[in-house]
Amino acid sequence: MGDAFRILNAPPTPADEPVRPAQRIRTDHESVEEDLLKLVLTIVELLRQLMERQALRRVDAGDLTDDQEEELGATLMALHDTLSDLCAEHGFSLQDLNLDLGPLGPLLPPADRAPE
Repeated sequence: MGDAFRILNAPPTPADEPVRPAQRIRTDHESVEEDLLKLVLTIVELLRQLMERQALRRVDAGDLTDDQEEELGATLMALHDTLSDLCAEHGFSLQDLNLDLGPLGPLLPPADRAPE
């Protein structure tokens, strides 16, 4: 168990770099609602990207008919547009949904990077 926590520790900062204080948790009603909404939108975006990658794999494998490909593409575009609209409505951008996981890097891949 001790090894698991050792892996999760943040990398050490150089001695000449000032140590930043830990972020404080804001617990006021408005920030909790905003953070919860952002988390839900982040999960929806992650799922959308995973579905998009799976759809591309199925298209590449030839598992879908032309009509299914067209319907799937239209559905994924509509989901992307709806998610963008929800983000804009609440003052977020899609880039705001990309959580920083510390040493692991960002949760979502860059938008301009092709799926692997």
